[in-house]
Amino acid sequence: MQGNEDGMRQDDAQAIAEPLDAAWENIRTGLRRDIGARTFDGWLKPAELGRFDAESGIVEIQMPSQFMADWVSSHFGDRLKLAWTTALPLVRDVKIVAAADAPRPSPLLILEDTPTAEEHSATVSAGGERDPSAPNFDARYRFDTFVIGKANEVAATAAKTLASTEKVGFNPLFIHGGTGRGKTHLLHAIGQAFLESHPGKSVVSMSAEKFMVEFVRALKQNDTIGFKQRLRSADLLLIDDVQFIAGKDSTQEEFFHTMNEIINAGRRLVITSDRAPQDLDGIAPRILSRLSWGLVADINPADYELRLNIIEAKLEALPGVDMPRAVVEFLARRITNSIRELEGALNRIAAYAMMTGRDIDVPFVEEVLANVLRANQRRISIDEIQTQVAEHFRIRKAEMSSARRAREVARPRQVAMYLSKQLTPKSLPDIGRRFGGRDHTTVIHAVKQIERLRAADSELDADIRLLTRQLEG
Repeated sequence: MQGNEDGMRQDDAQAIAEPLDAAWENIRTGLRRDIGARTFDGWLKPAELGRFDAESGIVEIQMPSQFMADWVSSHFGDRLKLAWTTALPLVRDVKIVAAADAPRPSPLLILEDTPTAEEHSATVSAGGERDPSAPNFDARYRFDTFVIGKANEVAATAAKTLASTEKVGFNPLFIHGGTGRGKTHLLHAIGQAFLESHPGKSVVSMSAEKFMVEFVRALKQNDTIGFKQRLRSADLLLIDDVQFIAGKDSTQEEFFHTMNEIINAGRRLVITSDRAPQDLDGIAPRILSRLSWGLVADINPADYELRLNIIEAKLEALPGVDMPRAVVEFLARRITNSIRELEGALNRIAAYAMMTGRDIDVPFVEEVLANVLRANQRRISIDEIQTQVAEHFRIRKAEMSSARRAREVARPRQVAMYLSKQLTPKSLPDIGRRFGGRDHTTVIHAVKQIERLRAADSELDADIRLLTRQLEG
């Protein structure tokens, strides 16, 4: 009897496998036609048909890496689900996963060796069940993954202090800085560290926009008491992007009273914004005064050294990515807009290198990140270069155009010509004209001379690296 049942199951599996395989081939053909051969070959060609669960109706599509699984799920997940449910009605959903033998996923995307976000963020009730309203912190965003430099040192130190100590000498903590500099990272790190160091305490985390939406909903549902109680009873309240309540008078009124209640009760409050309190338009003066009452910490744009350290830290956690030092320095110099963009660039380089099998060098990176590099390009003028070089070597800027050929003048002039060739789109004749009407052959000689000296003179090489960093950022 058992043998008959096994045989029947094998027959059923075979009966299901054949239409699955046929549907998958038709779907692949249709996708290649619809999205184009280049996109299909780059992302979907490596996809393989995985396990099918007849009970749930879920079919798995396996990708060679977690990065590709995440990307395909984000960009083609809905399209794949529609294609499958149309081609084969017994399929009700699609799950895109990394193959069992796929390489360990990039920590820029997921941290396997740290507890999940739910383990850090969810508070546990007396019955042992997790509270669904608990904040869903991102496990990637912890203090030990936050790279500290001069640009963010004060904010990071204040955040750690507020999260871990029993008594804090400031409240609230107001962190401000432009997009992609790490404000949200610190907010999630504070929440997770606070829960770890203060067992049994409660944390509420939300954006200012969500604060507004939930407050309006509470008004409509006559449940403002429940809304106020949930926020004001929190031991730690985290509010992201407070600038979004600008001009919302009723929301600001509730926000002000919530702040007062939290602070007066000795609980902790952390708020982030893209601007300093005094630069926030449309926010009531009494709120701005309250925000300035605690500690205001800014996160400045990351300088070259910090960008370099961030890249190196991320590369340590990226297995199998061989990135030469020249490429690391190139990325640190050229991607200056935000840390988020820098991390995205690293992910993209790693993915394309894996798919194409090409070595990671500067030409490869320029090809893969062409749009990103154009967006980050800052126009550097020859006049800026001459000023910076003259100050560095302590000569008069007028010497850049003079006829003097003394070594203490000629060498800085050659350095300025070299940097003008490297950092500006100007032609050789244009550069020569800006240096006292010199011929383009003089510029060529200067460029070759500095290239030769850089290889032999470490001090000059260090000078040029420093000047490049100063000019680019």
